[in-house]
Amino acid sequence: MPNIKQGLLNIKEDYVDGRHWIIRAAGALLLVYLLMASILGFYWNSEPDVSPLPNSQTVTGAATTKALLHLANTLMDKPGGYLSNDVSLPGVWMDNIPNWEYGVLIQVRDLSRAMRKDFSRSQSQSTEDMDLAIAEPQFNFDSESWMLPSSEGEYRTGADALIRYLDRLADQQQSQAQFYARADNLTRWLGDVETRLGSLSQRLSASVGQKRLNTDLAGDASATQSTTAATELEIKTPWSEIDDVFYEARGASWALIQLFRAVEIDFKSVLEKKNALVSLRQIIRELEATQETLWSPMVMNGSGFGLVANHSLVMASYIARANAAIIDLRGLLTQG
Repeated sequence: MPNIKQGLLNIKEDYVDGRHWIIRAAGALLLVYLLMASILGFYWNSEPDVSPLPNSQTVTGAATTKALLHLANTLMDKPGGYLSNDVSLPGVWMDNIPNWEYGVLIQVRDLSRAMRKDFSRSQSQSTEDMDLAIAEPQFNFDSESWMLPSSEGEYRTGADALIRYLDRLADQQQSQAQFYARADNLTRWLGDVETRLGSLSQRLSASVGQKRLNTDLAGDASATQSTTAATELEIKTPWSEIDDVFYEARGASWALIQLFRAVEIDFKSVLEKKNALVSLRQIIRELEATQETLWSPMVMNGSGFGLVANHSLVMASYIARANAAIIDLRGLLTQG
């Protein structure tokens, strides 16, 4: 009996030692995994550089289409790929780059709609381009779907449609694919950009909280709205969303720099005729300032004139100035 008991004790000790070894090994593997995920996340958290200005124009519309295609491909092919729909480490931890991606994606959606609706059509009754009719809805797919289908899978389908449109645009043997570089087309897209930047500027400025008078119905004595609203509103971006808005604005600005550079090529004759080329370049200059290196490890949110910097207000200043320049540019384009 003593031998049997001793044997059972030895088996129990071996089992406990084996279980402890498994726990220690699993803990070590988890620690290594978290460390590697942190290093990988630090690498993935870098923002892509602005692409260089195209060297020359090949065919009208090619520069703008290539710029749009570059934005879409960058979303999927940058370090880490498309992160907004990640469900594993380190992507699921990250929020700066996913918000940056969303800012870029909004500009991709706006321009793809403008190309389908305006740039590729000679008049309101003309037929829309078959490939742009595919690309525009693909880019409007849910940005956080990770499977069945995935966001990046749908966006690649949209990018493939843009490639087919670009190939047909460069084919001088057929005339079905067109890009009409006209002042009215450009003005309508600029209106969308103006609205987006105005919203971003307001959200960035609200990082410190503001009391604003309600001007929703100002300028039209007969205007009405669905429900009544207070005459004075207090607007403040929640502290947890301040860095989200900052990086969304940074992504949108990154995208617009490249789109405006392409517009300068495709619409050069229109801009020169309207004496608006300098105005466009000033917009690019203001947006380039938004891409300066952020030296702080986090987005600071000091008060307006406090001791601590407020990066959101600095970003809002650059975007507001770019938005004002867009308003001036639209005025020049609508003049005879």
